[in-house]
Amino acid sequence: MRDFPRSARSPLVILLASLLLAACNRDGTTPAPAAPPPVAPAATAPGDAGPVALNDVIETTPRYIVGISYPEHAAAYPPLARALQAYAEAARGELMRAVGGLGGTRPPAPYDLSLQFSMVAETPRVVAVAADGSSYTGGAHGLPLVERFVWLPQMQQMLAAEQLIPDAANWQPVSAYVREQLMTALSQQLDDDGLEGEVRASQLELRSRMIADGTAPSPAKFARFEPVMNADGSIRALRFVFPPYQVAPYVEGTRTVDVPARVLVPLVAPAYKPLFRAG
Repeated sequence: MRDFPRSARSPLVILLASLLLAACNRDGTTPAPAAPPPVAPAATAPGDAGPVALNDVIETTPRYIVGISYPEHAAAYPPLARALQAYAEAARGELMRAVGGLGGTRPPAPYDLSLQFSMVAETPRVVAVAADGSSYTGGAHGLPLVERFVWLPQMQQMLAAEQLIPDAANWQPVSAYVREQLMTALSQQLDDDGLEGEVRASQLELRSRMIADGTAPSPAKFARFEPVMNADGSIRALRFVFPPYQVAPYVEGTRTVDVPARVLVPLVAPAYKPLFRAG
């Protein structure tokens, strides 16, 4: 139900992990709610399908640090690569605007951006990339950066939630399934923490409200998702991804819920039904 960092495979990835940890532990104060990511993946492919160079980035200065890592194979899909690049450039642009606001002063701790793109799935019909990171521009901790990109090579389009399930009424079953999973996990967590009486009731009420608000039946609440694949390249589930603060407090990190194909197939648009198969 919770995402954890993928295995580090290079010195750059190790640097990114270190930046994330540093950004989340500036001090012991309670963090403020996070703002949305700087940009969302496009629902359709960018017009220029020419080659795209995805070069990892490491910049270190006394005032800011930037670390961006791309998956090697993503460049094979130019429209997808262009969307990843646009997301990274927007995040870096936000950081540099904050640095510019410092004037000539030096911050107590360097501002930083750490962003890792990871290949989640790569088949002839479905390619998916996860973006995870943090941008720190002062305060208690960094702003979480969480995004997912799903590219359909044969259709030459990026898949967005509102395209996947265009009928607004069909988001209700998805919402209900996800809420049930999150509430079950919450109840188990409160039991594991040994909370009882009024303290447990208070936490249950607060967290239940977060879950209800964060999983309202609309595509905007389920915009981040990645496929869980069968061995034959079909999708057996979609893993919906919820950044910190959407359905749980910041300290709980990113939360995920897998919704199986048997639930989704009756709901998705006809063009996408062949992508799914119940495992």
